[in-house]
Amino acid sequence: MVVKIRLSRFGNRHQPFYNIVVAQARSARDSKPLEVIGTYSPIPKIPTGLSETEAKIAKPFKDIALDRSRTKYWLGVGAQPSEPVWRLLSLVGLVEPRLGKMRTKNTAENAIQ
Repeated sequence: MVVKIRLSRFGNRHQPFYNIVVAQARSARDSKPLEVIGTYSPIPKIPTGLSETEAKIAKPFKDIALDRSRTKYWLGVGAQPSEPVWRLLSLVGLVEPRLGKMRTKNTAENAIQ
């Protein structure tokens, strides 16, 4: 029984909103998950409650809400995060960021020889 941590899409057209869920690997994207451990809103939001000058300087942010203890539990029992969830977890600091594989034609040929 392979368990994955992945995104489940909600929201309207052009306004996506994702739940970070723990689900069976073979189940559909929006089927009932084992557990909802967080939310992610990819649309950048401008911080509120700032003065006009601060609002011009402030950078928009993407909202990530995550139950860290449950995420650590599921990672500890062997749940595999999907690639987008891995990036989110690395932003939060729960996993190490993956380094991209940089292979060129020359290095691939040298590895064969």
